Order: sequence, then structure tokens, then C-alpha cells
Amino acid sequence: MRIATYNVEWFNNLFDDDGNLLDDDHWSGRQDVRRGEQLAALGIVFTAIDADAVMVIEAPDENHKRTTVSALESFARAFDLRCRKAVVGFSNHTQQEIALLYDPDRLTVWHDPLGEPTGKKGSTEAPRFDGVFRIDLDIDATEDLVSFSKPPLELGMRTADGFEFRMIGAHLKSKAPHGARGRDAIMRAAITNRRKQLAQAIWLRRRIETHLAAGEPLIMLGDLNDGPGLDEYEDLFGRSSVEIVMGDPDGPCLYDPHARQALRHPWAQISTARFYIAPEKRYLQALLDYIMVSPDLRARNPQWRIWHPFDDAGCFRVPELCHALQTASDHFPVTLDIDLD
Repeated sequence: MRIATYNVEWFNNLFDDDGNLLDDDHWSGRQDVRRGEQLAALGIVFTAIDADAVMVIEAPDENHKRTTVSALESFARAFDLRCRKAVVGFSNHTQQEIALLYDPDRLTVWHDPLGEPTGKKGSTEAPRFDGVFRIDLDIDATEDLVSFSKPPLELGMRTADGFEFRMIGAHLKSKAPHGARGRDAIMRAAITNRRKQLAQAIWLRRRIETHLAAGEPLIMLGDLNDGPGLDEYEDLFGRSSVEIVMGDPDGPCLYDPHARQALRHPWAQISTARFYIAPEKRYLQALLDYIMVSPDLRARNPQWRIWHPFDDAGCFRVPELCHALQTASDHFPVTLDIDLD
């Protein structure tokens, strides 16, 4: 079975309020890319990865006018994809939902959030992901109230042969100091954002520990907006969000080979995203997207692949796919092939 995670930049801009594709020459939201060009590129990429399930990060919006499911299923029909059914969890206000496209012939999937609802008062006990988490991150004896701008998507999963497992799709808060001007303001914003991101990582880790303690097979995947050694503020807090989510290697932990390699060799050039830095006229590459598995699933012959247009030889040898990966998004898909039958 093939599981994928894919952050699709400005996916929401490619649909009208009825979920129909906007296959035209208007700008898509991606730099110098038109909507028809991005849709065609996404069709090529989704067809090439041919996954049984794709965790779509920054999926089309869910609100009182439009639905994520109708948009994604319209997209799947347009390109005759096997993963043609969609499920979404708690909606958010960012126009960037977390949703799963999956093949209903291979998988049965249901939204299955855990934890207690909290209201505004919050809880210290890893509440439901649409709630509020109370945690003191800076040891000032004052609890911070933390919420997810994009609540993780918790799913129950069952293969056609009856194997059951859990899946969590996540998109942690960006550390980028958007809107800040001047060195001091940028530093304050970056540190504040990292604190919030680490709180989200701790909250997510506590839910993961619940599944590991119960012996439930688990796949945690998505965009963590972090990786070992990505910025100078990491030393202030001791660990990256990725390390927190994975857990201590000497204890019950999740595994992703790219994350482990980056931890062992910070100089290693592993990347799942590529951003253009206009003032510097160059591209920045970063490892942001992960598929982490529990120890029992690691024993089921897992094989990971980053569909990078230049670093993956298979992608680079196919010019149409190489170009499509660059046009479709600023992130590249990550896939996991694993024996789940």
C-alpha cells in the first residue's frame, strides 16, 4: 500500500464555491503560474504517485459556502484518480484544511478525534485538537493557552483485508515572522512563533504516546514546518518540533528515515520543499514534510521516497514529471510503501 503526504500551495484557489475546477488562464496564487497550468501539473503529480491515500496539506477551504470534500472529489474525477474519496476533520479559518484523499476499494476511513472538548478554559491533558491546551513553556509560572490554527486530522483506517490502524495528519504553525519589520521585531516574532509551534508539537506527541501505549499501529504525517537545525532559535529551546513529535529514540518513538538522517548529519541536503527568496535571487530548500510510523509498522517493510524533481533520479529522468513537480507546489510529495495487507 502507498501512503503519501503532499502540501499543495494555494490549492483552494483552483476551485469555485461549488467545487468545480477553475481550469483557466487566471493567476493561481503561485508565482508566475496560472490556474490551468497548476491543475494540469497536479494531475500529472497525483497520477504519477498513484497512492492509495494522500494526506493533502493546505487542502481547499471548508466554510458555509464551499466544502473541501466536493472540491477534492471533483479534482479526483477530473484526473481519474484511484484515491477518489475525501474526508476532512475540524475546519479552520485559514483556507488551508487538512484532508485525506483515498481509494475506497482499498481503505475504509473515518474521522475519529480523541480527547475531551475544552471550550476556552483549556486543559493540560492533551485535549481534543479543536480545543485549547494549557502549558507553561517559559517556566514563568503562567500557563499559556495554545490552540491549533489547523487542527490535526485524526482518522481510523481499515484495509480491505481488515487490518486497522490510526492516522494523524498535521500542519504545525509556521515559525516565519510574517509581517514583522526590523531586526528586533523579527526576532520577537520568530521566538513567539517557535514557542507556539513547540507547544503544538508537545500536544501532538502526547496524543501519539496514547496510541503507542495502547499498541495501536500509527502513521503520523504532514508538514511540521520544522526540522533539525533549520534556524538559530532552536538552541533556545533545546529540541526541534520534529524531535518532540518523534520522541526519544531510546523509548517508544516514531520513525522517519529522513528526519533521523538529518538529526545525525545536519549538513545532509535532504529537502521536501523549495522556496524562492526574491531579495537574494536564489532558492531555499528545507526538510519540512514527514511520514512517521510506529515501531510495529516499521517492521512491515516500509520504503520512503521524496518526489523531488532534482534529487530523485526517477523524477529527474522524466522531464514532464520534473516540470510538473515544480509547477504544482512549493512542496514535493513524500510517499511510504508499506505492507498493510
